[in-house]
Amino acid sequence: MRPRRPKARARASTFASLRARNYRLYFFGQIVSVSGTWMQTVAQGWLVLRLSHSGTDLGLVTAARFLPMLVLSPWGGLVADRLDKRRILYVTQTLSGLLAGVLALLDATHVITLWMLAVIALALGLVNAFDNPTRQSFIAEMVDERDLANAITLNSVTVNVARAIGPAVAGALIETVGIAPCFLANALSFAAVVVSLAMMRAPELLRPARFARRSGQVREGLRYVRRTPELLVPLVMITVVGTLAWEFQVSLPLMASDAFHGNAATYGTMLAFMGIGAVAGGLVTARRTTVRAVGLGHSSIGWGLSIVAAALAPNLPSEYALLLFVGYGSVSFNSVAQTTLQLAAVPSMRGRVMALWSVAWLGSTPIGGPIIGWIGQSFGSRWTLVVGGGTTLGAGLVGYRRLLAIDRRAALAASAADPDALVQAPVPAEP
Repeated sequence: MRPRRPKARARASTFASLRARNYRLYFFGQIVSVSGTWMQTVAQGWLVLRLSHSGTDLGLVTAARFLPMLVLSPWGGLVADRLDKRRILYVTQTLSGLLAGVLALLDATHVITLWMLAVIALALGLVNAFDNPTRQSFIAEMVDERDLANAITLNSVTVNVARAIGPAVAGALIETVGIAPCFLANALSFAAVVVSLAMMRAPELLRPARFARRSGQVREGLRYVRRTPELLVPLVMITVVGTLAWEFQVSLPLMASDAFHGNAATYGTMLAFMGIGAVAGGLVTARRTTVRAVGLGHSSIGWGLSIVAAALAPNLPSEYALLLFVGYGSVSFNSVAQTTLQLAAVPSMRGRVMALWSVAWLGSTPIGGPIIGWIGQSFGSRWTLVVGGGTTLGAGLVGYRRLLAIDRRAALAASAADPDALVQAPVPAEP
């Protein structure tokens, strides 16, 4: 039986979920840690270009980081459903910090090569295959269901506050003292998450009931998604968009170096502007009291148009301005997608559902990263954004009617259980 969508709250509060102490600790720990991760993202991309001067190689190294998520995330989600999520995060966050420390050492001693960078990226992907679904589903254990949508959106805000801070700092460091300090800063930043986890009050965590281990539980999760349109339609859209649009780690370094003849600071500034726009979008999105599936279609269409506009920017100042809208669209799309999935999934399946989100959103990079890198090298860097934006726009237009049908069924189901529900949540009209 699918869970009913929660009714709209009487008042919206942008920071409602921060009333929960455990989530508040997690929120601020994530800002520090993800800032370090964005510093490493900038440093890694620029290091690949320094070593190989190849957009294709940049795409391949990026793909190596996300390949394990494509293959192993469903098992990572099952582990998240079976075990204590906080203990899993202790392990994954510590390992991520150690891998960043190894990168810092190799670069500082000038022995780093492209294959070493690819191997460490692959190892980090193995860790993230278990870390990512655990982190996403852990949010539901720190807040009440009424604050879940707000908490998911604020979690996206932390990622984008970090994207405004980390790349700008990384660009400045690379131009002044080199790449290795960015990796070292990331290694140290994971301590913030470990400390936040240690300070949490375990009795206040809303842990779902444990279920018995048995064979076929990964396949069970896949079958559950396949027969649930509220999950399947958003996941298909996320897969398409994640494969060809969410490849900014490949497209933006190429835009910075080729289209605008810039350096690492240019790339960092581009990510920072995108992050600022995303923070603004997240704060607006956080005030929404209801989330409808059709909102994913609206977000996809708007985001696609902004990415295409960024591809056509005639100069760097206009590119920075348009990246504000690209950032706004990214957090709107991602927040609506995650909220839709978490509210539609039963608690015992959330880990596996969010693992499939990881596969669709991040695990698709091994396919999309090399494609976008090849497009940039063969046709020019602007085409990397044209392809991504056009795909996102198309996904929104094609998926719109199916998303509208999901909302219509939800409204009818609510009215059957509560005669007043149609007053609170009217059935959307045909466009």
